[in-house]
Amino acid sequence: MIEKVRDISIEDYNYPLPEERIAKYPLNERDASKLLVLKNNEFHSSNFRNIGDFLPEDSLLVFNETKVVRARLQFTKESGAAIEIFCLEPITGNGDYQLAFSGKSPSRWKCLVGNSRRWKNDVLSLDLGGGGATLFAERIEKKDNYSVIEFSWDPSDLSFAEILESAGEIPLPPYLHREAEPSDRERYQTVFAKYEGSVAAPTAGLHFTNDLIDKLKNDGMSFEEVTLHVGAGTFRPVSSETIGEHEMHSETIVVKRSCIEKLIESCDKTIIPVGTTSMRTLESIYWIGLMLIEEGMDERRLHLDQWFPYKERKNQLSSEESLSAILNYLDMHNMNELQATTALMIAPSYEMRIAKALITNFHQPKSTLLLLVSALIGNKWKEAYQYALDHDFRFLSYGDSCLFLN
Repeated sequence: MIEKVRDISIEDYNYPLPEERIAKYPLNERDASKLLVLKNNEFHSSNFRNIGDFLPEDSLLVFNETKVVRARLQFTKESGAAIEIFCLEPITGNGDYQLAFSGKSPSRWKCLVGNSRRWKNDVLSLDLGGGGATLFAERIEKKDNYSVIEFSWDPSDLSFAEILESAGEIPLPPYLHREAEPSDRERYQTVFAKYEGSVAAPTAGLHFTNDLIDKLKNDGMSFEEVTLHVGAGTFRPVSSETIGEHEMHSETIVVKRSCIEKLIESCDKTIIPVGTTSMRTLESIYWIGLMLIEEGMDERRLHLDQWFPYKERKNQLSSEESLSAILNYLDMHNMNELQATTALMIAPSYEMRIAKALITNFHQPKSTLLLLVSALIGNKWKEAYQYALDHDFRFLSYGDSCLFLN
């Protein structure tokens, strides 16, 4: 099975996307976006604020609570050369985002460096203005795909989160072809964003308002939250001919015990992830539970490889059995939440284990996100995207939305 998946041609997941169909800015009202619904094998066009009309009565919606950080830092050398540093993931705090953001000076991060050739061994400085604080950046090591940067600042009793809030810019997707504006600080965050760590928004959640969430709750819908900190790899289309040559970047996931308990209670209900990041989190924890049973319950850094689900196995677990294994692991190690990293690739032939449907945006051609959509609805994705192109839907991060009920 694994070789069949690895041989999938990414060209089969290409489609023509005119530049003018990419939404460069959000609509004035979050829930005013169009909604394309696939239900009972038929397409319907509606408005996002009417999504409750299409959701099954027993739906459990799962949000991603990650918060986009102001990860872009703009330095200027004495020579006038501009150096951009893009924070990817922390090294400080053993990679724990919350420890890294709450920590004081210094702090080490994996970063991308723009105009890297103009930065030798000197220490960069950035005046944060107002409060008299200064941020310093020193390149400790240069790797093939990133640099290790040590940040320090004065006064040193500020947290790194406070530094980024003052000095950083929201990292908008490169396909928007514009700089971030003050309004993006609010609109490129979901209303339920809570835990800092992403360099891209879980964009399916951008359509929800607090009023809409309250209405859905009053209509009997249930809600749960997970966290997946979205990495820069989400902007990266597949450049290889087949997906077997594409390496998925690891991303941190955090799932609370209460969420896992709710998922077990809801195994016979319609569990609908809000966005591909929520779906990858839900599907990842199924495989992590299976991995704990196969490889043992000892405490360690848990990581799900992108090809782990595609290995041949004689026996498969139910979602309830797998999630119960995670609860046993948490009990054994006196933990209240599961922390792990995942590189899970969901591609055609993948069988969904927890998610029964999906709320999502329209994705880039030749992207792993489009592969995920195809895994859920098969070649119907082609009809969905053609329908959207024919009916003036807006595409990508600030664009319109879909509800796919499998």
